[in-house]
Amino acid sequence: MTEARGSAGLTSTTHERHAPGTPCWVSLMVHGMTATQEFYHALFGWEFQPGPQPLGPYVRALLNGYEVAGIGQLPLDRHLPIAWTPYLGSDDVDATAEQVRSCGGTVGVGPLDAAEAGRLAIACDPMGAVFGIWQAADHLGTGLAGVPGTPVWNELITYDTASVATFYRTVFGYAEEPVVSPDFDYVTLHTEGRPVAGIHGVGHDLPRDRGAHWMTYFQVSDADKTADRVVELGGHVVRAQCNTALGRMITVADPEGATFSVVSPLG
Repeated sequence: MTEARGSAGLTSTTHERHAPGTPCWVSLMVHGMTATQEFYHALFGWEFQPGPQPLGPYVRALLNGYEVAGIGQLPLDRHLPIAWTPYLGSDDVDATAEQVRSCGGTVGVGPLDAAEAGRLAIACDPMGAVFGIWQAADHLGTGLAGVPGTPVWNELITYDTASVATFYRTVFGYAEEPVVSPDFDYVTLHTEGRPVAGIHGVGHDLPRDRGAHWMTYFQVSDADKTADRVVELGGHVVRAQCNTALGRMITVADPEGATFSVVSPLG
């Protein structure tokens, strides 16, 4: 992560359709839904309500009455990585899915309807990182930002930015702002003049057991205390704390192994 992006620290609610390419939702597919809900309730204070179930049991996490994330049940016959997946907005998910294919990516699920909520697809970029595509109808996406327990940033961790930046620019129309540094391979993705996501090339530091992947950052009041709480609840720390322009950041994993980062303002 590099420069501060988005509206961290500014409480806001969202009642409008997200611009194409904007991360508008994050979702987690797990084996044990009950235990996972208990973990995130204890960690972030999330409450849960049933959501549309085109792929099986699914709940939406609520914070202060606003929807902030989703958790679904993995089918027993699917041995897929347990990971948080960002959904990128689209005005036409079918057209976006075709563009993904034409640019060297793959579409693994959909496009399909999620009841009256909207239409979705799940895809991989050419390096294998999984992301969702969301065409909103009744469900516009994440409804709250800028408070602890809400997504604050999404970042693609990949081998190098050159290998995938063209893919995302072509599919979603991003403008790019690269970091000019021989030692730091990073591109910020912009939509409608504002930063919405990043691509971080880490070379041979890319985890072999995960490969290229998207990382979701959640805002918290105190990253160190939150990481301690993760461990108390059965998760673990993946990467020790570091200070970034967005705040103090620690990467952790929940009890099923889903990795995410927590960020708190620098004091």
